[in-house]
Amino acid sequence: MKNLGAGLNRANLVALAVPLALLGGAYGFQYIGGLVPCEMCWWQRYAHFAALGLAVAAFVLPVKRLFVALSGLALAAASAIGGYHAGVEYGWWKGLTECTTTVSFSNGGDPLAAIMAAPVIRCDVVQWKLMGISMAGFDFLISGAAALVVFALMARKER
Repeated sequence: MKNLGAGLNRANLVALAVPLALLGGAYGFQYIGGLVPCEMCWWQRYAHFAALGLAVAAFVLPVKRLFVALSGLALAAASAIGGYHAGVEYGWWKGLTECTTTVSFSNGGDPLAAIMAAPVIRCDVVQWKLMGISMAGFDFLISGAAALVVFALMARKER
C-alpha cells in the first residue's frame, strides 16, 4: 500500500486538534464563564462536531484522505457560519429572528414564570470580545485558517 505521507497525517492532526480546542473553549466559556450560546453559536458547534468526528474517522478508516478532506470542509463551513454570525453581531447585515433561551421546567413550579425569568440570548449581541473581535469572529478566523492549512498539507508533494 502506498505511504500516505506526513502531510496527510499533519492535516489530520490539525483537523482533529482545532475543532477539539475550539469546542473546549466554547464549553469553557459556557460552563465556567457563564456565557449562554445563541442559535448561531450552536450552528458553529455542529460544524465543529462534524469536523471532529470526520477527523477521528480518518484515523481508523482506510479512506483517510477522504475523511481528512471532509473534515477540512466542515472546518470551512464552521468558518463561514462564524463569519456570517460575526457580521450579524457587528451589524453588517441582518440576521435571523430566532433567539435562544435557557428555560428549564425540571424543577417543577410555574412554567410561565420559568419562561418569563429565562434570559433571551440574542444572536446579534456580542457577549464577549477580545481586541474588538467576537467569539464568532475568532471562530471565522481560526476555523478558516485551519481549513486552509488542512488543504495545503493535503496538497503537498511528498519528497
